[in-house]
Amino acid sequence: MYDPLHDSTPGTNLDYPESYWASVSGEAPPDNGQLTEDIDADVVIIGSGYTGLSCALHLAREHNIKAVVLEANKTAWGCSGRNAGFILKSTGRKPWTAMTKSWGEEVMRGIYSEVCEGVDTVNSLIKEGIDCEQQTNGYIKVAHKPSMFSGLVSQAKLLQNMFSYDVDIISRDELHQNYMADQNAHGAIRFNDGFGINPLKLAWGYQKLAQAAGVKIHTGSPVIELTEKNGKQVITTPNATVTAQKVVLATNGYTPKDFHLSVANKTLPVLSQIIVTEPLTEEQLQACNFLTSNVIMDTRALKYYYRKLPDNRILFGGRGAITGKSAEDPYYANRLLAVLKQSFPALQSVNYQHAWSGWICMSLDDIPHINQAEDNENVFYAMGYCGNGVSFAVQAGKRLADKVSGKELPDLPLYNKQLPKFPMPALRRVGQWGYFHYGKIKDTYF
Repeated sequence: MYDPLHDSTPGTNLDYPESYWASVSGEAPPDNGQLTEDIDADVVIIGSGYTGLSCALHLAREHNIKAVVLEANKTAWGCSGRNAGFILKSTGRKPWTAMTKSWGEEVMRGIYSEVCEGVDTVNSLIKEGIDCEQQTNGYIKVAHKPSMFSGLVSQAKLLQNMFSYDVDIISRDELHQNYMADQNAHGAIRFNDGFGINPLKLAWGYQKLAQAAGVKIHTGSPVIELTEKNGKQVITTPNATVTAQKVVLATNGYTPKDFHLSVANKTLPVLSQIIVTEPLTEEQLQACNFLTSNVIMDTRALKYYYRKLPDNRILFGGRGAITGKSAEDPYYANRLLAVLKQSFPALQSVNYQHAWSGWICMSLDDIPHINQAEDNENVFYAMGYCGNGVSFAVQAGKRLADKVSGKELPDLPLYNKQLPKFPMPALRRVGQWGYFHYGKIKDTYF
């Protein structure tokens, strides 16, 4: 499997992974195909995931700039088409309390406002006619052991006080009776505004909206060189060259090794693994009392997350392999299946029918960054969603469009700070290995 820390290209015109989403979503919408002749453009966007498509859409709609999107493989081939499809009010991994401690309450509230606006934008775009199999609103965060429940209660009260956030506190008995009888869930808090979607169909919906606004999307067109000549950005693909005024890097966790100095050694791509079971029978669902279609995540350092899909399958996800070389080892899918069976003992005979993985993008300071390159004011990027990018990537793309057009952005660390470089970047995977072992011990004993 493609590994961004080792490979210089994600491939050319590769098909979608054998995921559940690819199996149920039908045919991808038509695009403009491979770029085969040299062109000029005002803006070139590299990457056709949520960020790139949102940037292109908002450039066209709000700034009358028709961007050209270049994609190595297919629209949403990367994490945008592989994720679990959780729409949440979150960004990065930095807690609100830590933001307040670092930057003060005003900045923290500014970031919260951006997060909320991102979810609102997703909702408004879906309402334009995107068929993404949106499920019932609700995000349940479960305590994976009894000692974690009090922390969730404190979190709920804090959010209620800080944001007047609508958060329900749910006891273990109530959770098991009214939502699902997860034996590893010891109480929960429930947010009323998260929901699940088909992430690949969502991305295809963004693609259609962008194309309707005049955006050209060239798939099968990997960027093999990005240089500057006479003040212009020169983007070289296998069959043609684009000369542009400005370039947007919207590749996030799939950014190839040494792709551009502005983001080199500033991210850590981490594999997330997902399985989807065979459809459950009504008897199996009743035995688990699996009543909810809400999205669910636990309190582990190495989190598990799951949801019941519209066809009564269970999607279950967690961390994957450390390197791309090991990504398809069945150990990681089987480990998730074993945890699912621990949570729901009635499912001992259930198997998974789909298993796949994808790269999420970690930043050193646990927040995304949307900015101009330090060494080139005509190169822009948005990266570092830390696994929470399904909704915020749309906001990041919208803000990228603002920044590319010269509009001033809110004075927030998301937009006024560069991606920090990892110390000793050659050892990033060693640090990741160490954190995984620490997390396993923490989740078991503390």
